[in-house]
Amino acid sequence: MKNANFLIAPARDITAVAYGACRTLAVALTMSLAAHVHAAEPPLRTAVDGSFAPHAFAKLDGGLQGFNIDLVQELAKRMKREITIDSATFSGLIPALNAGRYDFLSSPISATPERTHNLLFTEGYLYTEWQFAIRQGEAPIKDLSQLKGKTIAVNKGSPYHKWALDHESKYGFRTLPFETQPDAIQAVVGGRAYATLAGNTTVKYMATQIPRIVPDMTLTDTRAPFALPFKRGNEAMRNEVERALECLKADGTLARISEKWFGSKPGGDALEVNIAPGFGLVGLPGYDDTPHELECD
Repeated sequence: MKNANFLIAPARDITAVAYGACRTLAVALTMSLAAHVHAAEPPLRTAVDGSFAPHAFAKLDGGLQGFNIDLVQELAKRMKREITIDSATFSGLIPALNAGRYDFLSSPISATPERTHNLLFTEGYLYTEWQFAIRQGEAPIKDLSQLKGKTIAVNKGSPYHKWALDHESKYGFRTLPFETQPDAIQAVVGGRAYATLAGNTTVKYMATQIPRIVPDMTLTDTRAPFALPFKRGNEAMRNEVERALECLKADGTLARISEKWFGSKPGGDALEVNIAPGFGLVGLPGYDDTPHELECD
């Protein structure tokens, strides 16, 4: 009986070991399959205005570079996805997004209350203010009444274009739209326009590259967040991208990208280092106040 009992005990151990091995194998196969399915996901599709330095502009050896290029490439890495980035004129980006050609847009797009009614946004990643740039030697703009009789160059289809159209009769200036912001800048350099209106990050960067351009008056009531836009109804993708964005803020990656392109470390109230609750822009259409925890690798 002792021998029999001895033989039965190992038999139970062998069964348990075999069961454990099978279970481990099953888990491994499941994980492998899940990884395969994840890896098989199609690339994220996005687009930028590729002429909008320092956010997105051409490299001499081909391809694109800039703050927003670094941002979305890092987001794709955190999501373990490939990403394709098309370059297009700004005026065609939002129609292409709404037509389903892209998952989201990578251009710096200010999340104005008007836009949040038509697009779905992540939380903000960078603050922008609107600023005029003038040609070196011109008298600085101290009051908008000085624009009377002058020409203001803008990037066609941008918020700056809309502001100019809305205010040209009030202040008596003429709006001259261009397909790209560099063309608007060159209009100022060449004397076709007195000033151009653009985001402060673009104006400051252009001034470092083109000595004849000088940053000038800032419209202080225009401070707004840049946020990544999605087609309405695509909350699942928006939330997935926002989770990755929060991880870039939490570990300092976004702050490092900002310092690289804008020359200074983001301050304590900067969007590059502050994570908002919920998903989207607090208090604006499309906001989801569902709490969630950071899930970063």
